[in-house]
Amino acid sequence: MSGAPVLSVVVPVKNEAGNIAPLVAEIEAACAGLAFELIYVDDGSSDGTPAALAAARAGRPWLRVLRHARSGGQSAAVRSGVLAARGAIIATLDGDGQNDPAFIPALLSALETAGPGAGLAQGQRRGRKDGRFKMLQSRIANGVRGRILKDATRDTGCGLKVFRRAVYLRLPYFDALHRFMPALVVREGFAVVHRDVIDRPRLTGTSNYGLFDRLWVGLLDLAGVWWLIRRKRADPQPQEITSPVPAPADQDVGC
Repeated sequence: MSGAPVLSVVVPVKNEAGNIAPLVAEIEAACAGLAFELIYVDDGSSDGTPAALAAARAGRPWLRVLRHARSGGQSAAVRSGVLAARGAIIATLDGDGQNDPAFIPALLSALETAGPGAGLAQGQRRGRKDGRFKMLQSRIANGVRGRILKDATRDTGCGLKVFRRAVYLRLPYFDALHRFMPALVVREGFAVVHRDVIDRPRLTGTSNYGLFDRLWVGLLDLAGVWWLIRRKRADPQPQEITSPVPAPADQDVGC
């Protein structure tokens, strides 16, 4: 790939050694017709993830790897990838293989079709493959969040997202930001479009990031986002003055 990429695909991972090679191959196939780069963010893995990423980089100059010395969480890993990205459009997906990269072009198309007024194309999972308890947790969390924030999004926990990098950088950063992106994107005056995606079982391993399962933390985050939305004021729309500055009038100097 020559020149700057149009799309940067960001994948946060922690202890996902067995999922690296197959998911990289799927992303490569899904984005083959796009000017893209792939950024893996290793969030302090303690297994063979670094070695698997090093092997995956061979022959793939468009694959970049960032590493956190210690785990900062999923939102921190996504943020590191977005800050390092060279593309104006960002796609994210989870590193466990449950998100199918084949839906990235459709989400990208949905965002582009919606025009510059849209900031986010949010995936909405169908056929969830999580256990019943996690699905119940997610359903309750999404229901409570939707009633309070009124973000018109059924499933904010879906890792498949495509958004404008400039819009993301306007959002307030905090842990669990990725779960509140639709409401915060709307807060900034941008539209959110939704597309259904098919959920899959994880390829190997066990989950490293919870699905909003620390309820009290989730409630505190929800209260904080509600407060941010309530405190939002209309942007004043400043305009730069570009007309010539008049020269100062000559002044008489008395003796």
